[in-house]
Parts: sequence; structure tokens; C-alpha cells
Amino acid sequence: MDDTADLLAGIEALEDKLAQARASITRRFIGQERVVDLALSALLCGGHGLLIGLPGLGKTRLVETLATVMGLASNRVQFTPDLMPADILGSEVLETGSDGTRAFKFIPGPIFCQLLMADEINRASPRTQSALLQAMQERKVSVAGEDRPLHPPFHVLATQNPIEQEGTYPLPEAQLDRFLVQIDVPYPDRDTERAILLATTGVAEEESHEVFTPAELMEAQTLLRRMPVGEAVMERIIDLVRAFRPEDPSAPDRVREAVAWGPGPRAAQALMLTVRARAMLQGRLAPDADDVAAMAQPVLVHRMALNFAARARGDDLNTLIADVAAGVTSTASAA
Repeated sequence: MDDTADLLAGIEALEDKLAQARASITRRFIGQERVVDLALSALLCGGHGLLIGLPGLGKTRLVETLATVMGLASNRVQFTPDLMPADILGSEVLETGSDGTRAFKFIPGPIFCQLLMADEINRASPRTQSALLQAMQERKVSVAGEDRPLHPPFHVLATQNPIEQEGTYPLPEAQLDRFLVQIDVPYPDRDTERAILLATTGVAEEESHEVFTPAELMEAQTLLRRMPVGEAVMERIIDLVRAFRPEDPSAPDRVREAVAWGPGPRAAQALMLTVRARAMLQGRLAPDADDVAAMAQPVLVHRMALNFAARARGDDLNTLIADVAAGVTSTASAA
């Protein structure tokens, strides 16, 4: 009983801080509340986010604002075709001491921070992109045969231009799977664009302020993992993930015909965390079936791919996810 009361009190106290954080972020990143909530969800879950959208839609501005509001020490790396792994991780240099002795000294790279902004990540070569793999999964990097831990919390928020643009490289599937969510940043609607013009073309712009500290963010991440998930919600998560594996007996014919490869267990783990984050951001004490349906697209879209025949037909992966998720939800409800 004491644990339950403590959990309820913690979630209620966190609700107010999250409302303050959202309000502070939206002063600089105007409108598009879903994008803001998904980015906050990635941090609350202790994961990483991949922001995809055309240049000029505010992706970099959002990441910079998140770093300020969440109180995280941040670094920005502009990914370019000539960027090397050592430019991110750091390297050892031969240093001569005042007494003439020589020794190797490690110079940390920009990855040694709490929030790394990997700007235009798909402009760098796969070799450089892979420099983030160990850090994103294990929160450490290996340089010159020595493991060097990253100080918690550690998050990567990467921005990406659409693959159709020239001079870009698709991210390796193993790296895509390490992003908790894919956050699509669309064009703003007319009213939002008008508000952006008024807010950003005057003499002064709105400033964001720190709401969380790194310690408070880690406490929120622990609290989120304590949030209960009902058996029905858990079963729906498992059903949803397995429905997108074309070789699984439960996969619908549409998935078998269109999907080349489906999501692995990490997708189910991501859904278990993000449905809790969505409930927490909305001031609820436990996630429900609607949270599973709402988080299906950002969690699954980068963890699966259409086959050649589906791409040739012009099938859309987002539409497929929405339709199958709706079918899983209705079937579970009927049961």
C-alpha cells in the first residue's frame, strides 16, 4: 500500500513539472504538440529519438530547447560526408610532459555529454553513423582498447533529412532499431505558421527556461518504469508487434504480402515504455489500449520495411501500420 501511495504521489507531482516543461518548449517550438510529446516521451523513457523532416521545420530548434528545459549538458555534431568516428568519440594524442616524458592522453569527443544532437545524421557515411551504436545501447564507448562510460543520463536526438534527398545515406537497420521512436516533423498548419511568423520575426523571441535537472529526469525515468501496465495492454502490445512479422502465424495476409522484415523484441520493449510515457504526459496513472494504438507508428515505422513488390505498388508503411493496428485493437476488444 505504501509503494502504491508513493507511486501515485510521485506521478501527480511529476504531472505539474511535465506541464511546465511542455509549456516552456512550446514557447519556442510553436504548435505540433504531438512532436513535442514524442520527444519528451523519448527522454522520459531513457531512450533516443530520430526526428525526420525537411530542412527548416524546427528540428534543431526543438532539440536545443529540450536540452535547456530538461537541464541537460548538450553537444551538437553536424554530420557531414567527411566526418570520422574519432570526431564523435574522441581520440588519444601523444603528449609531452614538462619533464620530457611522453604519454598518450585521451581527448573526449562531443559524445561525452547528456544530450547529443546528431544533426542531419544521414549525411555521414555508414562507418561514421556506426560510431554511435555502442554508445546508444551500452552507454559507453571503446577507444584504444579501453571502455569509457558515458555519464547518465545519456540521450541521442538525431535529425534526418528524407532519404530521397541527394547526398544522404540510409541508416543501418541495427542503428535504427536503437532509436526508441521515430518522430516525423510535418509542415505546420496555417494557424501555426502564422503564429511562428509573429513569434520569430520581431525584435525579441520567447526564451525557454530550465524545468528539470538531470537528477530529476532520472527520477522520472525510474518512476515511469514503476507505472503498472495491465495484462490486457501487455497482450495487445505483443499481438501488435507479432502481427507485423510476415513469418508469424498471426500476421494478416496484407502484412505477409507487403512486409520484407518486421520488428523484433526491442519494439515490444519500446511500446511498453512509451505507452507509459503517453499516459504520464496526459496525467493518467496507467496506460490503456488507446495508448498502444497511438504509439504504434512512431515505435514501429523505422523497425520494419516494405518488400520490393509493395514499394512498386506504391504502398505506404504508415497506412499499413495504422490499418493493422486498428485491426489488432478491434479484435482484442471483441475478444
